[in-house]
Amino acid sequence: MTATGRQRRETVRMQAAELFEQKVKPPEVARRLRVSRKSAYQWQQAWRDGGVRSLVSRGASGSRCRLSPRCLEKLAAYLEEGPAVHGWVEDQVWTAARVATLIGRKFHVTYSVSGATRLMRRLGFSPQVPARRVAERDEQAVKAWKEATWAEVKEPGRPAGATSASRTRRVSLDGRPGPGPGAGAASRRS
Repeated sequence: MTATGRQRRETVRMQAAELFEQKVKPPEVARRLRVSRKSAYQWQQAWRDGGVRSLVSRGASGSRCRLSPRCLEKLAAYLEEGPAVHGWVEDQVWTAARVATLIGRKFHVTYSVSGATRLMRRLGFSPQVPARRVAERDEQAVKAWKEATWAEVKEPGRPAGATSASRTRRVSLDGRPGPGPGAGAASRRS
């Protein structure tokens, strides 16, 4: 979350604290501040236990980045150079797995694929997915199969008149509606 977002949330919590001091109940606080009741009750409990100070923002959450700002700058420069410069010549895409490997090689820090994805996004990059093709694929054989075999095994669709759009009424063989869903056994016998 951005610093602005954290500040906005802290402001709402401070408004809640003012309302709690005025003896306003959590459901009413939730309604007035347009937050969940659960949040209002949690804030009230924190306010009771530690006062207004307990509702102050604690800063950015999550674990801190394992790369220094200088290393992040270097990583961004490496990503700008492209994958071929760093040994990936098959295609020119930065996958999250490649970036995690690059971080390990250059900075001796282990990152998971999801961690590398988040780091790339933080630096303004997006992980790419390489186009995968089967090396042994025979396009001629695939085309011949589609033309000859597929036409034989493909089931034809149902004719348009053979089905009923209604699940509640049966259609008789002559096309006239049968008894409805409320019809009992007596009406079926006649």
